[in-house]
Amino acid sequence: MNPEEILKKRWGYDSFKPLQKEAIEAALAGRDCLVVLPTGGGKSLCYQLPAASGKGLVLVVSPLIALMDDQVAAAREAGLAADSLHSNLRAAPKREAYANLNSGVTELLYVSPERLLVGDLYEVIGPRLILAAVDEAHCVSHWGHEFRPEYRRLTEALDNFPKAARMALTATATPVVQDDIRAQLGLRSPEILIGHPDRPNLIYRAFPRRDQFKQVLEVVRAHPGEGGIVYAQTRKDVERLAEKLKGEGVQTAPYHAGLNAEERRKAQDDFVNERLDVIVATIAFGMGIDRSNVRYVVHANTPRSVEHYQQESGRAGRDGLSADCTLLFSAADLMMHRWLAKKDLTLTPERERALEKQLRDIGRYAVSPVCRHGLLAEHFSAPYPVGEKAEDGCGACDVCLGETKGLPDDEALLTAKKVLSAAWRAEGRYGTGYVVNLLLGRPNDRMTGNGHDQLKVFGLLKEAGEPAVRSWIDQLIVQGFLEVTEENEYPLLRITAEGRALCQDKGTVRLGLPVPPKAGKKKSKVLKKAEKAGVVFLESDTELFEKLRTLRRALADKAGIPPYVICQDAALLEMAALKPMTLDALLKIKGMGEKRVEKYGRLLLDAIAGLPLPE
Repeated sequence: MNPEEILKKRWGYDSFKPLQKEAIEAALAGRDCLVVLPTGGGKSLCYQLPAASGKGLVLVVSPLIALMDDQVAAAREAGLAADSLHSNLRAAPKREAYANLNSGVTELLYVSPERLLVGDLYEVIGPRLILAAVDEAHCVSHWGHEFRPEYRRLTEALDNFPKAARMALTATATPVVQDDIRAQLGLRSPEILIGHPDRPNLIYRAFPRRDQFKQVLEVVRAHPGEGGIVYAQTRKDVERLAEKLKGEGVQTAPYHAGLNAEERRKAQDDFVNERLDVIVATIAFGMGIDRSNVRYVVHANTPRSVEHYQQESGRAGRDGLSADCTLLFSAADLMMHRWLAKKDLTLTPERERALEKQLRDIGRYAVSPVCRHGLLAEHFSAPYPVGEKAEDGCGACDVCLGETKGLPDDEALLTAKKVLSAAWRAEGRYGTGYVVNLLLGRPNDRMTGNGHDQLKVFGLLKEAGEPAVRSWIDQLIVQGFLEVTEENEYPLLRITAEGRALCQDKGTVRLGLPVPPKAGKKKSKVLKKAEKAGVVFLESDTELFEKLRTLRRALADKAGIPPYVICQDAALLEMAALKPMTLDALLKIKGMGEKRVEKYGRLLLDAIAGLPLPE
């Protein structure tokens, strides 16, 4: 069978996503390739389909131990003979995996880099290996956002398989990281397949953080009963936010490295298996998460880099349906990242320079009143999102939706001068709060004692309000016109040389402000999802969709696998709208391959026909 026939038979799709076919054809022809596709772009199919070709064994090296068992289950649902080998594997599945390997049954084998580097697998997999795929390949690069030293040793393992093609896959790689991946993994004249980084189904929003919990709760309440991830910077923040969300009746759990392994496993399993709506986590959570119907991701704190942000926000909407990604920004978060990094005694000058650039870039993304999709595309050296012009806007971010507005150039410059003048008059001897009070005209004993209540800058921005003034200070810090320095462990706000130059009309500045939301009738979440999936869906179809979701959940619980492994929400939406009555009609639903229809088809048809769900 050709790749298209295999795709339809095993996975139930009529056509490939961008660059999938090119990657598959390179692998089947024995050529190396570097594949950069956004999260949800279908990277796993690039190596799973060659495994289904019957030509030999495919090896996948992945750092995602927590996810491997789910990946194996998903591959088996497509009819592949798949196994994994990693340190968390129990004895029985481990024995089964070895038996399958030794008997030549295995078509797809997932291993952790540490497990592969032990070296005992080389002899057994070498003769049958047609493709060695390295997933999350950015981990190999010092310039990547999740550098892992063991990835730098993978070439010594791959060199044991000179005839096997090599495939490096990642969702996030700047041109510098791409070059590093090629060099570190020894890719031989590789085909370079770079997908557009834009995720048009994601709605990106970035707002100044004012009341962290209130802002998080607003997003959660906008998605009742739907899956969401809330990222926070510290374990303490995670525990606090999770506890307060529970107090509001939200089904949630915390996840961070300070919890014991069983607590982390349970939280992750409950979320992936849809027993929890929300998980509140540090960045320790997520690389092992493949739940396809996460409808929103909230960053309650600023992430450490644009790469981190794209990876973490990209866990929303993997099914291609609409999802919200909200970032709550404060310049204090960047200081915390810097402080935490400098506690690490192994931080080299090279890594420190990379960190500083990462912090500047994520700050610029978060505060610039410019199309968020465009900024992300620009960061990854891609053209503006496909099919759009910069002047038209993306229609899927806070700026283009009119939720954040940029101040006109002359107003932005005048406002910046007022803020900078206050910092200048405070002589760099006070923190942000003092300068805010100075601009708002709020006297206190300290200020009157210093005579600062008599300055011309006192009360200069009284009408703007505290949230706006704090936001403008953060925006000026990110743009390099202000800086926060420490003296006796106290953060002081100071004007920079660039700030002084701006006060003399040398330079340009951008400032923005959130716009109060407009009231209006909103479509139901299910109807929005159906629209995004291209399904003609009526409000009356919602009840059947929820019935099918309940059946999927019951089947998943019985099989001990996550619901998304059985089929995705988009397939259920199409079923609820089209109401197929035969197995052949069910095969025409996108994402329902032969194996899935064989296993679950009769139960799905019974549910559609109105029969009660099985006990």
